Amino acid sequence: MAKKILVVDDELHMRTFITTLLETSGFKPLSAENGAQGLEITRQHKPSAIILDVMMPKESGIDMYRELKKDPALKDIPVIMLSAISKKTFFHSQKVLDRYEGETIPEPAAYIEKPPEPEELLEVLQNSLK
Repeated sequence: MAKKILVVDDELHMRTFITTLLETSGFKPLSAENGAQGLEITRQHKPSAIILDVMMPKESGIDMYRELKKDPALKDIPVIMLSAISKKTFFHSQKVLDRYEGETIPEPAAYIEKPPEPEELLEVLQNSLK
């Protein structure tokens, strides 16, 4: 059975690009336009992995990621962060939030800067599913 992979990105062309790539690679893609929708779909469908954009309106990928990692039922789903923000900036923002909230959230399974290379994205995804 194909593994369900949730793609959360507010940009339609990016969602389409990634879901098409997943579909042609034998996965069953699910998609959401924002973090709130992403959490809802995650709770309903329990995907094998999540590809998550960092910057989105409504609920950012950072907020959704933190929610996932705080939820005992969802915290073990590997998350691949995808963003136009550099990796260094992202990890710095996480450290600041950890200090502010007084808790340490585990790092994502991977972090890929946009635009993703199809081969890199699939390789990272395969590795995170092991």
